[in-house]
Amino acid sequence: MVSLFVIIISGILINNYVLSRILGICPFLGVSKQVETAFGMSMAVTFVMTLAGVITWLAQTYVLEKLGLGYMQTVTFILVIAALVQFVEMVIQKFSPTLYQSLGIYLPLITTNCAVLGVSILNIKEEFGLLETTVNSAASAIGFGLAIVLFAGIRERLELSNIPEAFKGFPIALFTASLMSLAFLGFAGLV
Repeated sequence: MVSLFVIIISGILINNYVLSRILGICPFLGVSKQVETAFGMSMAVTFVMTLAGVITWLAQTYVLEKLGLGYMQTVTFILVIAALVQFVEMVIQKFSPTLYQSLGIYLPLITTNCAVLGVSILNIKEEFGLLETTVNSAASAIGFGLAIVLFAGIRERLELSNIPEAFKGFPIALFTASLMSLAFLGFAGLV
């Protein structure tokens, strides 16, 4: 049970895929202008990342390794992630058209979000079992969501602030992201 707690704290704070491992930056910067949009994206990524971690672990353990097809890992994982993203896209389009419109191109780009693929590959590399894979995938997704929602909240506040003209928009966003990354490095010695 202690190891699961370590995996959770590590996935959310210490090894945050956006702020520590620098993966998943495209949706982090692109969808983080409003908290509502960032929250919607984080929910979509959480669903995809958690299910992708579990399904890819099952595929790796019970299909690829059994048949000696380990070299097909990346292709298989991308196909699983693409199928999950298509499912999420259809559900969001049906139940929340406004969120679907606000996420725009970033929703189908979850397929190529390197954080989702990174979690799937690192679960195998770390030799996690199914329970650890599920917990790590969910915790990493929550860490992604935490980072993007916090960043969106800061960006909303920055829109109301008096910022020098040269720093308005994307430059202040990059500066803020770097400061958030430094802040999350403070969690490095936690476990």
